[in-house]
Amino acid sequence: MKRYKKLPRTFYARDTAQVARDLLGKQLVHIVDGVERRVRIVEVEAYIGAHDLASHSSKGITPRTAIMYGPPGFAYVYLIYGMHHCMNVVTEQEGHGAAVLLRAVEPLDHIDGNTRGPGLLCRAMAIDKRMNGHDLLSDDLFIAEPDEPEKFSIVASPRIGVAYAGEWAEMHLRFYIEGNSFISRK
Repeated sequence: MKRYKKLPRTFYARDTAQVARDLLGKQLVHIVDGVERRVRIVEVEAYIGAHDLASHSSKGITPRTAIMYGPPGFAYVYLIYGMHHCMNVVTEQEGHGAAVLLRAVEPLDHIDGNTRGPGLLCRAMAIDKRMNGHDLLSDDLFIAEPDEPEKFSIVASPRIGVAYAGEWAEMHLRFYIEGNSFISRK
């Protein structure tokens, strides 16, 4: 198996919007039945805490959101519309209720199917609710530095599907790699 430079817990224990930007270009790796599924993160959304009305944490600590309030560097995976899993990365200090949604990824190794959207990327990466609360410093699901550093421009825009959140719907907390053909939408 390939050797990876996993992101340390301190990477996640920072400002959520900065973590979101810094996740772009990183590699998400999920080892399933001995096979390394590997993708490049190309689109994310920041949910910056309980005061962010688009964030699940705005409803307080519930059985669903408790992981968002836990220590940084863990996966928050939930089901939407009863059929699509979405993976988030918990950020900031314990008790803050913040996370970054992984919206789209570029396939690198052992990926079948479309990865342009949070539910589609989870299906292609075999990520489901069993991964909720999973430590991203583990050996089977983690985020790592890319093989070679690269330069790219980052586009900031409003998040998708959060019109209910009033003024928070217009905040530029969605980030993607400019010109990447694997983003979910422009």
